[in-house]
Amino acid sequence: MTVTVTAREASVPAPGPDLADRILGGWSGRIAGNMLGKPVERGDYWTRDRIDRYLRATGALPLTDYLPGPPPDGDAAGFELRPEWRDCVRGRIHGSCRDDDVDYAILALHLLETHGPDFTTEQVGELWLLRLPYLQTFTAERAAYRNLANGVRPPFTATRDNPYQEWIGALIRADVFGWTSPGDPARAAALARRDAVLSHTGNGVYAAMWAAALVAAAFTAPGPRAAVESALGRVPANSRLARVVRYMCALYDAGVTWDDALTEVERELAGLHWIHAVPNAAVLTAGLLYGGGDFTRTIAFTVRGGLDTDSNGATAGSVAGVLCGASGIPRHWTDPLEDRVRSAVFGFDGVRIGELAARTLALG
Repeated sequence: MTVTVTAREASVPAPGPDLADRILGGWSGRIAGNMLGKPVERGDYWTRDRIDRYLRATGALPLTDYLPGPPPDGDAAGFELRPEWRDCVRGRIHGSCRDDDVDYAILALHLLETHGPDFTTEQVGELWLLRLPYLQTFTAERAAYRNLANGVRPPFTATRDNPYQEWIGALIRADVFGWTSPGDPARAAALARRDAVLSHTGNGVYAAMWAAALVAAAFTAPGPRAAVESALGRVPANSRLARVVRYMCALYDAGVTWDDALTEVERELAGLHWIHAVPNAAVLTAGLLYGGGDFTRTIAFTVRGGLDTDSNGATAGSVAGVLCGASGIPRHWTDPLEDRVRSAVFGFDGVRIGELAARTLALG
């Protein structure tokens, strides 16, 4: 397969950060991207247009830092941020907020530490029941959790009374499989698939495989375009997910603007829920491509794309963080995190980001 690297990636440096720095970049980038998108996570309300209107009203466009909080009066007073906004907006962040996008990364790390890379899907389910509170699960994960508690075994946990089988939940669980498979997208995708089938089918599983492969490819790819292309090789070419990612790549290669590219893809995917994996993969792909390897531009474009903003911001931040390493992430993104993670995973609340990265490095 020939990978085309466009002129817009010419500024992306050749691989320079060492493995430890790239893994720390992945963890830090995931958490920062998640925090950036968290205040506007509600895709049916926070459309691309509404997000940009809020940024204009608060003087934050172009987006180069965490979202500003709403002023008590003025043009931004009528916008409805998520209830958690007070702990994840500019100037008010003291460590990361708790969020399932980070909980599942921690849980996957614990899975690999406990069972190794030969873990089974049944062991994934057992760890959920042991370490994850039921009310901190959502959509497909909650359906699978309920099925597990009722004695249903995989893969039927993914299909019984579960209308969310192709939503984004498995994708957000995939990063650790990429961080522990640096430069090996095939291995990363295989690990992610074994995890994903607990709760998802079809494009929900392919999205997880693609995301894990994307993170793994970022360790050795010259830029995001090459990483996206490499990851595409790990999912069925005729799947809806692969088709939409290829379409976004074609629009980018043709010089279509970021905004016009997303508008075009939205027309193609009209009717899919804002948490469905396929439209979110399109937003994520656009953020990576048009971000061009720059950390700030990547997570800003991704979150401004709307839909599941905190999940997409987290994955985009992970990929961009691996590409540039922790040393390449501007400190205004990482300093407010204070090297601390809030987590609902039993035994991990308050864990240090640096410790999570070191434990991931030991597995990789």
